Amino acid sequence: MTHGTASENSTGAARRARAVVAAGLGAGLVIAPLAAAAPAAAATPTVSCTSAKAGLADKLKRDITAALANRKGTVAVGLYDRSTKTTCTLRATSAYDSASVVKVTVLATLLWDAKKHDRYLTDREASLTKAMITKSDNAATTTLWKQLGMTKIKGFLSAAAMTKTVPGANGYWGLTQINVTDEQKLLKLVTAKNSVLSDNSRAYILKLMGQVVSSQRWGTPYGVPSGVSVAVKNGWLQRATHGWRVHSVGAFKGGGHDYMITVLSHGNNTMNYGIATIQGVAKAVHKDLKAS
Repeated sequence: MTHGTASENSTGAARRARAVVAAGLGAGLVIAPLAAAAPAAAATPTVSCTSAKAGLADKLKRDITAALANRKGTVAVGLYDRSTKTTCTLRATSAYDSASVVKVTVLATLLWDAKKHDRYLTDREASLTKAMITKSDNAATTTLWKQLGMTKIKGFLSAAAMTKTVPGANGYWGLTQINVTDEQKLLKLVTAKNSVLSDNSRAYILKLMGQVVSSQRWGTPYGVPSGVSVAVKNGWLQRATHGWRVHSVGAFKGGGHDYMITVLSHGNNTMNYGIATIQGVAKAVHKDLKAS
């Protein structure tokens, strides 16, 4: 008896649901949202590359896409090579929690501000910046973040045209919102003469990024050809939503190339999984540029 009642109820409910849908279709209420939703579902972003070197853009697009095939998580990629005027992007404007890659921005802000006041870093600042970049020391970063304050940090971001970078609130520098476009802008400033960072400042940033401890030199340097200089800063952070954020920014020079790579990711179930994803992309990029 109970089963019969349940069955009748569900059949009745199904009939009513069909009636509601039919009425909605007639009124045009259901069609509009369905039509609007369809393009979004189909719009999976694809790797986009351009290059002054014949065939290089197609090769990079193919190989980066292949490296990301079957990888879980959401990955954003940026590549720029000055030598061949090559650019590749994937999800370049998507926002990610920065984790420790924001430490390069903190260092750049400190140096930018010191230049404005025509002063060198103090011994204490030099010690803090070295720990922050080479060992990813969080306490040193917090000290410098507080010292700088929001006005100076936002001042640097404005000078650097990093318009989509939003500093983390309440001292949570690791929750700064970053994207590939702005990280690539920062790497371009660090690696070529400009009016925002002095030559000494740029050299200091590259020096520290070149001295990162071996256990933290994973990511974008993976597969780098011999004779190419490496400057790197990585970030990793686990949160309840989107799992592990695992990021790597790197600048590389040598072998006839002068290039920078940013890979940002979240939705990784482990830190190592994110690292493997980044390294798959990096290996493809280094290989293709070396061969070009």
